[in-house]
Amino acid sequence: MADLSPISWWRRFLALPNDSRLKTLGVAFLVALVSAITVSATSVTLKPRQQAHIEAARAANLAAMIATLPGLADILRQTGAETLETVLVDLRTGQIDGNYDATSYDFLAAQTDPAQGTALLPEDDLAGIGQRPHLAPVYLLRGVDGLALVVLPVYGKGYQSMIRAYLALEGDLNTVAALSIYEQGETPGLGSRITDPGWQALWSGKQAADASGEIIISVVRGSAATASEVDGITGATRSSTGVANLVHFWLGADGYGGFLARLKTGDL
Repeated sequence: MADLSPISWWRRFLALPNDSRLKTLGVAFLVALVSAITVSATSVTLKPRQQAHIEAARAANLAAMIATLPGLADILRQTGAETLETVLVDLRTGQIDGNYDATSYDFLAAQTDPAQGTALLPEDDLAGIGQRPHLAPVYLLRGVDGLALVVLPVYGKGYQSMIRAYLALEGDLNTVAALSIYEQGETPGLGSRITDPGWQALWSGKQAADASGEIIISVVRGSAATASEVDGITGATRSSTGVANLVHFWLGADGYGGFLARLKTGDL
């Protein structure tokens, strides 16, 4: 009667010549099996720790983002903003989309993925971005008196590069709290001056729209004369105009306009 003991089977397997095809395949299978089990066990064991690191990194990145916004610390103190909520907005409808994890959504990848965006007609593409993602993240800061700040990720074409920034609106959803440009590749010493803290600070307190809701905020040559105008940068007209265009676009109907309108009326 054949000996079916696992120990006996294992001894016979080990006794096979090293150049045996059966032994080679058997060893390869066992190595693969052990490796797969080890990787799976490690993944399951470390998942809570990995998730904690991811959450900590997100919190640190958001804290760093808020810290870069000119004057935002003062606004936070004045408004008493205490809690932060990250939501994903469907720019096609202006509604909050709860089907995705807002904190893990890759907004940068969506900007160039045709499957995740809508192509823009040239006459509608004031920001020069070609296509607009279907979804975009928005950061809502709330205080004791309700909504204190709304932080919008915005981007658009400058003179030589894509300009990326965060635009913060006060609780009235019309007054610019701050503008922070964190990425650009404009001409050094000229267009790159759009990142000067002094120029970015000029945006604070500006009115984005008029009484009818039309977006009127703009950059002008020379000195600003109204509450919706920002001083242009001498020698960097096209770069500073690019910033104005991207702000105008993202506050408009093709950007966050529908969401801001719903947020203002409480229809969310």
